[in-house]
Amino acid sequence: MPAPETEILAAFESAKGFMPVKEGLALYEAAAEAAKLGLPLLEVGTYCGRSTILLADVARQAGVAAVTVDHHRGSEEQQPGWEYHDPTVVDPEVGLMDTLPTFRRTLRKAGLEEHVIAVVGRSPQVAKAWGGELGFVFIDGGHTDEHATNDYEGWAPKVARGGLLVIHDVFPNPEDGGQAPYRIYLRAIGSGAFEEVSVTDSLRVLRRVGDGI
Repeated sequence: MPAPETEILAAFESAKGFMPVKEGLALYEAAAEAAKLGLPLLEVGTYCGRSTILLADVARQAGVAAVTVDHHRGSEEQQPGWEYHDPTVVDPEVGLMDTLPTFRRTLRKAGLEEHVIAVVGRSPQVAKAWGGELGFVFIDGGHTDEHATNDYEGWAPKVARGGLLVIHDVFPNPEDGGQAPYRIYLRAIGSGAFEEVSVTDSLRVLRRVGDGI
């Protein structure tokens, strides 16, 4: 089972972010498997780079590209007054969240800067401009139905046959969390284009086995 080296796991654990270690290890394992296709690995929802560390390490070892997409202004639940707001990542000059500087420091500290392509932009716009296939897509962006659906419809079609689609924060029970990621997960399974490979807490790993979304 592929697993990160001690220093990579330590960098992941010390980085600002929300993904638990158990889910991170499952993400790493899925990315390592998908990297065998020789296609880029792409993440939607960078935040401060916690999960990006794992994808970058896989990409470094496999010789593929790791791409991470985020506007770096924070998702809904990270805005002032909400549960996941962190005032240390607010740009005092403009009064808005800006996680990009923290993300860059995270990658530099982990020694992985050169192994990541960071795209600063809105997921739907970037998806429209992306022309090639992907071996791996990790959806971990906004948790409203609008944003989750846009991420799914923008990026799921680009997953190559045999490639993996990974969705984070999938909570079948509404008491555990928002339902938008769960709804796109159900859509993926119901499409017949993806089959479930593994479940690790709120992380779902799906493999493309057919056409469409």
